[in-house]
Amino acid sequence: MCLHREEAEKIYACGKDFTVDKLIALDTEVDELKLKIAKLLKNSSNSSKPPSSDIVKPPKKPGGKRGKKNKIGGQPGHPRNERPLFSQEEIDHIVDHCLDECPECNSSDIKIRPELEPQILQQIELKERPFEIYENRGHAYWCNNCEKIHYAPFPPEVVREGLFKERLSALVCTMKYSCNASYSNIRKFLADVFGPQVKVSDGYLAKIIQKGSNALKASYQQLLDYLPSAKVVNVDETGHKENKEKHWTWVFRADLFALFKIEKSRGSDVLIKVLGKEFEGVLGCDFFSAYKKYMKDFNIIIQFCMAHLIREVKFLSGLPDKETSKYGERLLNGLKELFSVIHKRDTMSKKAFEKALQKAKKKILRIGKYNVPNSREAKNMAKRFKKFGKAYFEFITTPGIGPTNNIAEQAIRFIVIYRRVSQGTRSIKGRTACERFWTVVGTCSLQRKSIFEFIKNTFHAYFYDEPAPLLMPDSS
Repeated sequence: MCLHREEAEKIYACGKDFTVDKLIALDTEVDELKLKIAKLLKNSSNSSKPPSSDIVKPPKKPGGKRGKKNKIGGQPGHPRNERPLFSQEEIDHIVDHCLDECPECNSSDIKIRPELEPQILQQIELKERPFEIYENRGHAYWCNNCEKIHYAPFPPEVVREGLFKERLSALVCTMKYSCNASYSNIRKFLADVFGPQVKVSDGYLAKIIQKGSNALKASYQQLLDYLPSAKVVNVDETGHKENKEKHWTWVFRADLFALFKIEKSRGSDVLIKVLGKEFEGVLGCDFFSAYKKYMKDFNIIIQFCMAHLIREVKFLSGLPDKETSKYGERLLNGLKELFSVIHKRDTMSKKAFEKALQKAKKKILRIGKYNVPNSREAKNMAKRFKKFGKAYFEFITTPGIGPTNNIAEQAIRFIVIYRRVSQGTRSIKGRTACERFWTVVGTCSLQRKSIFEFIKNTFHAYFYDEPAPLLMPDSS
């Protein structure tokens, strides 16, 4: 509400003391409103809020860094990417194309030149019927001794397989967890592409998923047992629904694998359950309270995420209070210098690189701890640097850990997409299946292995009662 001239004159007429008190109160109210506006303007670029919370994103600056937008497609100077040809052993059919006459002068006096390589255009096609149907027959036998009919039993692996054998079972699981397909979409795909012969119910598809989950038990357990001994683990978590109840999906990202765990809790008890109380590695994470408690209770070495810190410092630099804003700018400049050193790593010797990092670290800590403005936001940041400052720079002395928690955030990204499609789980069995299949998808992607092939091999081992393939075969 605007203050009109008449109202201002009435305040002035009340005397000096009343006018001064009123001005101070109005100034305080303005500062509080400015702070509220700054908080409302928080987004993924200046806080720890996820990008999905940016309902209205700020408009992009015209031109960008280069002043003009690149055209769609390949860029000048970039190497051309071409798919290598199939080998002769992989080719099923060769179709020869010949000339009867010269395409230029129409002369029939032409002959083939076998010493010259022909032009090659390779193609891939689905078979008209891309599946086979097996019928197992257990023949009947009459026993003259006991005078009874006996049927030849089916082999155990045939009974375990059921209607879908290993390849088709693996396809269902891959579509479900790697392609984010729902049961109804998988069912429609099978009927549409394979024909009405492969018409199954959603319930049968759920049974296949449970078979796959049981088959993956050993592979998942291997990674779970290995985690407490890992030298570096990055952790992140995101929401999950089970029967409309709030759960949390945790990702534990080690060097060669990503393990997923769904729990009701978002607290440090999950970290104790998975990593234990005597975890001797380095934990990369954001500044969430569960990680701070785990660090405090068990003296765990932690690398807090620099990317989250930068976003929070950006928020400080955008606050209306000038002193707090300047404090944020000083911190931001110090962090920019640190990452400038990191980007120059390849041009520096190991000793010079470590020295430059230590220098940048000391500068950031000095700015963060001293000459701190009197605002609550600035004091909270200074308190953080005094209490947890060292935990932001473990990457300087610890090989294998990065300054940010990006690798864990990237590993959990596909879970958010899956959550939107599936609307969560409905039972412990469903939760366990998600944990195991997500672990396969995340780990095979990291190791650049075929998700389908790994699941197929796992089904084969499960059906034929063989040792399950492991996601870390060289861990021993």
